Amino acid sequence: MPQAIIDELCAALDGVVPKSTWGEAALFYNLGRALPNGVNFCTFKARDGENDRSSALTREGVFRVSIGISPGTYVQRSGPRPARPAKGGAVNTGHDFAALDALTPHPVYAWMGWVQILSPTASAYAETRPLIEEAHRLAVAKFAARRRLGTRSKAP
Repeated sequence: MPQAIIDELCAALDGVVPKSTWGEAALFYNLGRALPNGVNFCTFKARDGENDRSSALTREGVFRVSIGISPGTYVQRSGPRPARPAKGGAVNTGHDFAALDALTPHPVYAWMGWVQILSPTASAYAETRPLIEEAHRLAVAKFAARRRLGTRSKAP
């Protein structure tokens, strides 16, 4: 797991609360821990899940960074958002979801506007970091809306 990246993001971005479950670390925006979970905006995963094997995370040293970006940025980077896949399946975008160091749609959550990069090099991470910052800004706005509405968070 890329703990150095997680630590850097938690230090650099306001209101970030990390949570580790099921072999995954998720970053939530939850200023003051005001909501039960906050708003998920970035995850790190180092193993395949039961319904998600498209990225071949079983390879030695491979991990995935998943980022929930805006609809406009998603379309600009990846094309039209695909339909939701069947349980256990991957979206149909024509991308190689197992490619290392390449930004691609997330194989399961692309329909929600999520992208991924597997085991990014320092330069690829630097290029991807603005997308994480965008995801954080979106989470801040969703958090504010949920607090106004008094609703609980839901995260992929």
